[in-house]
Amino acid sequence: MSLKKFWQKHFSKKNADFSQTMQEEKAGKLSAINTTAKDVDAVYNILVDIMGSEKLVLKAGKLDAINLLRSKKYNERVLALQKIVYEDPTLDTLPSDKEIPEILGAMTEKIADIIARRNMEDKIEKRIAEKIEENHQDYVEDIRMQVLKEEQTDEDSPQSKAKYDALNSLEKIHLTQSMMELLRPQSLEEIIGQERAVNALKAKLSSPYPQHLILYGPPGVGKTTAARLVLDAACKEKYTPFTEEAPFIETDGTTLRWDPRDMTNPLLGSVHDPIYQGARKDLADSGIPEPKPGLVTDAHGGILFIDEIGEMDEMLQNKLLKVLEDKRAYFESAYYDPTDPAVPKYVRKLFEEGAPADFVLIGATTRDAAYINPALRSRCAEIYFEPLTPKHIEKIVKNAADKLKVTLSDNVAATISEYTIEGRKAINILADAYSLALQKNADAVKDIVITMEDIYHVAQVSRLSPFITKKASDEPQVGKIFGLGVAGFIGSVIEIEAVAFPCLKKGRGTVRFNDTAGSMAKDSVFNAAAVVRKLTGKDVHDYDIHINVIGGGNIDGPSAGTAILTVLISALTGKKIRQDTAVTGEISIQGKVRPVGGVFEKAYGAKQAGMTRLVIPKENEKDIPPDLLGLEIYTIETAQDALDQLLVD
Repeated sequence: MSLKKFWQKHFSKKNADFSQTMQEEKAGKLSAINTTAKDVDAVYNILVDIMGSEKLVLKAGKLDAINLLRSKKYNERVLALQKIVYEDPTLDTLPSDKEIPEILGAMTEKIADIIARRNMEDKIEKRIAEKIEENHQDYVEDIRMQVLKEEQTDEDSPQSKAKYDALNSLEKIHLTQSMMELLRPQSLEEIIGQERAVNALKAKLSSPYPQHLILYGPPGVGKTTAARLVLDAACKEKYTPFTEEAPFIETDGTTLRWDPRDMTNPLLGSVHDPIYQGARKDLADSGIPEPKPGLVTDAHGGILFIDEIGEMDEMLQNKLLKVLEDKRAYFESAYYDPTDPAVPKYVRKLFEEGAPADFVLIGATTRDAAYINPALRSRCAEIYFEPLTPKHIEKIVKNAADKLKVTLSDNVAATISEYTIEGRKAINILADAYSLALQKNADAVKDIVITMEDIYHVAQVSRLSPFITKKASDEPQVGKIFGLGVAGFIGSVIEIEAVAFPCLKKGRGTVRFNDTAGSMAKDSVFNAAAVVRKLTGKDVHDYDIHINVIGGGNIDGPSAGTAILTVLISALTGKKIRQDTAVTGEISIQGKVRPVGGVFEKAYGAKQAGMTRLVIPKENEKDIPPDLLGLEIYTIETAQDALDQLLVD
């Protein structure tokens, strides 16, 4: 019913002006209504139509106006109407006959406002109803899914309930700590053999300006554990930027792959476009893409540790470099419309500002630095973790035995050190031996003794072989020498032997060398042959010479040149070579000893083989400290210097 018809229903022809538009009512035309019984009744009837008779009576009762409303005196009825219209029970002054027209006019103004508000509310409700009708199917579907979700627990099938109960039963089962979790270092002091690397790592992270880092080193020496423990220590420093809640996010570079479509990128984050499976239904229906921040954002304010970073895709390394520079991860999508008002605030913020990614990167790798993006390397400090010696392995094994509260028989720790140079592998061997000893002594759990028999049993079952097979000796020998090689970050001793026989016809001699040793090793033989003639006057072509690299390994580089020269001269002259000394260095045809790489790792290889003396090129002198591993280190510049250190009369 329109407002005009409403007024016409309740007023007589005499009061036709009362049925005009709302603006006319507010202009005061209603105030001209005669103060007659019909006028008061008209106002009363309007309230009845607006509120309903029952609600009007109830309201009058609450406002203490019910008796006044039923009175035959119009001034009392007007007072009752005042209380009801203004909702004020404190009104108690009866209006005079002169005041009634003005009061009725004011009340009609108030009633007109109420009617106008009601009319606007009706319009809004009508528009809401229209919207609901337009989206009726979506709303019904959403409500249906919500109801199904709420009622799901009561309507689960017997099979679903059985699976749910099975999951709950699994949650109640808890094992004790795993062996590796128990034996993992809990403090920096427990990281054996890496004191220099740990100190460097701590210095670079505990600074007010922490650096991105790349950790190089063989597997199983504690790179990951050291990074985690150093962060814990750095958080306690007063000048560190890390808070106590700084996250340590760990991932593996071998599992990270770059998706050119950017649909999945756990490292940097990705965008779920509305057309792809996995997009949120409410966003997909509106055509809005949703950015998903990655691990770089999870690591914000802390450490992002990427193990085997050298295995990462090169394109992904470039993208990571961009994040390191911007300290934010940005998202792009062809479906993002910045003018769309339906885009949620967080989606708009991620697209326009990016996700925060201010963290310190620590990458660890067992591969050579050449596998790391040069631009990424240039922004990172580099720390090299050192190979472990047998003494380090023995100490790691003894510390683990203390944590297990077991006793080791004599030589158990030393025997384990013969089978591995990795701390993690040594712990695994001890753990296997512990389980075996525990099985044999089930009645004496508190007094377990791990014996040599247990270690050999584990070695046999696991098909382990001694890692170090070449041993030093105090007895000099003719035609046998220990050279040095390096693979990755692990140095090793190369055993080279040679024999020489005068050939039947002078100048018709042959030189035979392992084909598997590699072309550079053969070049070293020819270089050595030239130097032999220069130093001894002997022509190798007058002899049948056989040079052999025991084990048939490939020598990738010229660093065995000095060793080959020495063993060749020993075979030709009959002079003996010291067997407690290892040598490395490239030999030139002029008899100069040139520098080589990997001297630090080679020194560890020499120590593991039991060497006490190390001969290196003079130009490599600063590559290793003079007291490294207790080795006697001698530097040489010429081939004659090498012979003086290696040959004995």
